[in-house]
Amino acid sequence: MTATNKRFNAIIDIGSNTMRLVIYLQEETGRFRKVENVKAVARLRNHLDTELNLTEQGTTILINTLKDFSEVLSIYPLEHFACVATATIRQANNKKALINQVKAELGWDMRILTDQEEAFYGFLAVVNSTSLKEGITVDMGGGSTEITYFNDRKLIHAHSFPFGTLTLRSLYNDDRTDEENAEIVKGFVKKQLSCLDWLADRHVPLIAIGGSARNIAQIDQNDKAYPMAGLHQYQMYGEDLDRIATHLKSLSLEQRQKVEGLSKDRADIIIPAIETFLLLYQIVQANGLILSQKGLREGINYQLLLADQKDYLFPNVLEDSIQELVIDYDLNMKQILHVQFLTRKLFNKLVEKHLNMLTKKDWLLLKHATYVFNLGEYIDAESNAQHTFYLIANRTIDGLMHKDKLKIALVASFKNKMVFKQFIKPFKTWLTKQEQKKLQLLGALLKFTYSLDATKRQVIKDFDLKIKRKQMKLTLYGKSNVSAEIYKSEKQKKHIEKVLGKDIVLNFKT
Repeated sequence: MTATNKRFNAIIDIGSNTMRLVIYLQEETGRFRKVENVKAVARLRNHLDTELNLTEQGTTILINTLKDFSEVLSIYPLEHFACVATATIRQANNKKALINQVKAELGWDMRILTDQEEAFYGFLAVVNSTSLKEGITVDMGGGSTEITYFNDRKLIHAHSFPFGTLTLRSLYNDDRTDEENAEIVKGFVKKQLSCLDWLADRHVPLIAIGGSARNIAQIDQNDKAYPMAGLHQYQMYGEDLDRIATHLKSLSLEQRQKVEGLSKDRADIIIPAIETFLLLYQIVQANGLILSQKGLREGINYQLLLADQKDYLFPNVLEDSIQELVIDYDLNMKQILHVQFLTRKLFNKLVEKHLNMLTKKDWLLLKHATYVFNLGEYIDAESNAQHTFYLIANRTIDGLMHKDKLKIALVASFKNKMVFKQFIKPFKTWLTKQEQKKLQLLGALLKFTYSLDATKRQVIKDFDLKIKRKQMKLTLYGKSNVSAEIYKSEKQKKHIEKVLGKDIVLNFKT
């Protein structure tokens, strides 16, 4: 895709707490990435009067913020643009006048989403950016909370509650302690949630969307000195939520504003949010809380991108994300597919012989690693292992939980045992010794099979393998002039020998 035909989509999301402009660039894979993300803390919810009209002051904030956004938009050639409003504008009795004013002053058609549309877009964002087949989503905004249940990537149930963090915060009474106010909020939310008979005892992941969920995840990462960058698909558990809630409730508002990971503008509304997540976690009997960085805006964008498909679903979330890496780092697809063939054959032979606890399930991890092996060469050939590990471990890869991303990073960056130990040091508690040994073997296999195509000419076409008690003999068939492949593979075989405890004899036939 050249600079002249880049495709940009823009979404303006008019929420109850924040207003946000996000501009996306469509990638060659068909997916997209953010190029602009502009936020304004408008708190329109606080500008609804007793008759549920957005006040003159609230309307001024709305229009002025949209005008600021229009200046950013003016430099982008847009293929699609949507300006959408959620709970506060939806609940405002003067919404028709607001629609007309936005049209008159900016020329935009402000679309007010129904509560069901808002819930659907949250679901769509989750299933198109994770590999989760089943779960409960919760998107808590300032004025509403959307909850869905999906199974086999299909939306089964959806509900929108007319309360959010700002609504719940309004239940606070200054004469009560924060702990007492939290109990009032908890009782209110519990009563509301009890109307959903499809929530209880699902034993599935709870996927949280939105700014409050993001802040809670950031607090947890700071508490744990988390060694990996990125929030999307970050996992927490009930005890983490309980620990954070207990700590935040023990602090004054001024103290909460200084908590690492918590935005100052959310310090007054974070406790109602975390109490809601805790209640949901307990009702669902969730097996984990997973943060989704993709929400309403991404859901709308997926619908725009996939307008020709009935269900608006990407069939292969992870595979598409890995293809983005291949394109971004200009990797050689012809070489990848050839090495993948050699790697699969060698892997299958080892599985057949029941060597080192390898199972057929391990192939998927190894296959994904073949695509991104030593992609760090794009930055610097001499330190490619370090760059490969860092780039994979710290990049958002849709469809991969953080632990799985770590595994691919360790395999794709394998250089030797010493470097492997350096990379894994901050993550040692994530993996058992047995898992670590298996990843070393997978990395050594991949490094070896790539050495069989050292000159990127696919000169080694096939091989036979014979395995004895203390020896493996590889007979490799190729074209003439394979001296570089001979040199590299003879040098790299030692890493497999060390893990397997077998001598490897290489016999090249041309």
